[in-house]
Amino acid sequence: QVQLVESGGGLVHPGGSLSLSCVVSGFTMAYYTIGWFRQAPGKEREAVACIGTNSGYTAYLESVKGRFTISRDNAKNTVSLQMNSLKPEDTAVYYCARGGIQGACLLRPSTYNFWGQGTQVTVSS
Repeated sequence: QVQLVESGGGLVHPGGSLSLSCVVSGFTMAYYTIGWFRQAPGKEREAVACIGTNSGYTAYLESVKGRFTISRDNAKNTVSLQMNSLKPEDTAVYYCARGGIQGACLLRPSTYNFWGQGTQVTVSS
């Protein structure tokens, strides 16, 4: 049974940092691309970052480049999203998802087929 479980969300002040984790089970993570997504109230879900099966390939939403870093540890079945210099507009529920068996990854939610339940990130003073 494929499962993805996010953790690490919370309330943080603007300019602060959070580290999100996505622990997966039920499949061999090394063979799959993984993405992080977010959805704010009243908005569509958007891709934040993704990482290919080769950790050297990553892609980011333009507005988070230089602030967020995605990484993976296949031995621990974990993908992390380090978020620095957080802004109020980063407030959303953050999800991780499994993509395809391919080297690169895509910032397109429709290409991901298994999703976690999400973790809330709130950036507020």
